[in-house]
Amino acid sequence: MTSLVLASASPARRALLRSAGLEPVVQVSDVDEEAVLAAAGAAGQAPDPADAVLLLAHAKAQDVAARDLADLPGLPDADDALVVGCDSMLELDGEAYGKPADAADAVARWRRMRGRSGVLHTGHWLVDLRPVEDGGSGGTVGGVSSTVVHFADLADDEIAAYVATGEPLAVAGAFTVDGLGGPFVTRIEGDHHGVVGLSLPLLRELLAEVGVPLHTLWRR
Repeated sequence: MTSLVLASASPARRALLRSAGLEPVVQVSDVDEEAVLAAAGAAGQAPDPADAVLLLAHAKAQDVAARDLADLPGLPDADDALVVGCDSMLELDGEAYGKPADAADAVARWRRMRGRSGVLHTGHWLVDLRPVEDGGSGGTVGGVSSTVVHFADLADDEIAAYVATGEPLAVAGAFTVDGLGGPFVTRIEGDHHGVVGLSLPLLRELLAEVGVPLHTLWRR
């Protein structure tokens, strides 16, 4: 049976997949994100935020796909696996923001974001490890989910209280829609799954490109 390997430590991404009937096997990548983006810039290809998340998602998926997954706990057959990597950033005023460096950075970020809107970009990359002779596609495909996020006009004490929880420090853009940050997002335009960290509709499309209907991966 084909398995989905998630190249991410994000509990939100794993929970999202599980809520959709999938049971991913987690194998976290070792990609140095700053080094990947710096290398792209040095090559004269400084990526915009949407390109950056796709580049990082590709690097994460390929990093895990290149490993020997035979002994990965929970993976019944490494030769019948699909690897998906993701990365998210918030674009605000043309700049890309990942996870805040520290609490002070998170506070400053929220003071810029409050009462405004930004675009949350989530890159996805899928690698098909199934042998072609056994029906695999040998494919490696990707795409980006971009969603406009409108933020509430938070008071300073609300920002301080939210940052004190620690949640903003662990997520791209310094906010969540599925956690404590939910009340601070007034509306979104686009796929809310992508804001959580993984677009289920886009994943379905990528799986279809390699010949795997998403429903065939539902838990039995």
